[in-house]
Amino acid sequence: MRDVEVPAGVVAYDVTGSGPPVVLLHGLMMDHTVWDRVLPLLPEGFTYVRPVLPLGAHRRPMEPDADLTLRGQVDLVADFLDALGLDGVTLVHTDWGGALFLTARGRDQRVARQVILPCEAFDNFPPGLPGTMVKLAARMPGGLGFAARQLRIGPLRRLPMLFGQMARRPVPDELIRHWTEPLLADPGIRRDLRAYCNGPFDKEELVRDTEALRGFTGPALVLWSANRVMPTEHGRRLAQLLPAGRYAEVPDAYVLSMLDQPEAVARELGRFLTSPAAG
Repeated sequence: MRDVEVPAGVVAYDVTGSGPPVVLLHGLMMDHTVWDRVLPLLPEGFTYVRPVLPLGAHRRPMEPDADLTLRGQVDLVADFLDALGLDGVTLVHTDWGGALFLTARGRDQRVARQVILPCEAFDNFPPGLPGTMVKLAARMPGGLGFAARQLRIGPLRRLPMLFGQMARRPVPDELIRHWTEPLLADPGIRRDLRAYCNGPFDKEELVRDTEALRGFTGPALVLWSANRVMPTEHGRRLAQLLPAGRYAEVPDAYVLSMLDQPEAVARELGRFLTSPAAG
């Protein structure tokens, strides 16, 4: 892992390969390892960059005065691209939808292409039952630690309000332990996650910022899957919003399709990356 400093603090990231940059994002209470099954299957000739965003599974707390609300996290993604000097980026979204708002914020200049897996969009912040439960846990004293401990228990983890609607197949114990370790061990990590969960989520602004994607003219692939957390309707609407958007589906998968169907996700992502239309 490498580190880079941005105004909010230090961001760790993994990088492999060489060529045009592909930045693979992750969701709440996860890190870059959500892509471990897909990464070896992706085509050569690209630099794959996987940042660890301060969304609850990061190892180092951010600066105490950092803005880690939704707006601040969007800026953090842009600051990360700036700090590494990445241009012509293919930005890949999953679960957390905040980086969709780079266009609305006027900070998408380094992004040339986008791939959007099931993620928050429009007014779906926080998303569904699992998102609501995390937000409630963040408001309760000790709630985030309690939630992390429940995730470590397999039968509880598969309940609908936890990961039962996020992944069609059981998420491995070792992956969950890795994701929840920082939250359980470091009060600074819990502080960072609370700052995000307790920040403002204005529904009208969220819809308006999503619809600003009409201004993103680069090639885009919306690679959705049928699930109860991120509505299929949202995936189709995103593809229609994007001037150069295309819609496709990964069957037999939920939100975390890269865990449920890594081969299918890698195949569709690889086709997009290497297609002349996306060049």
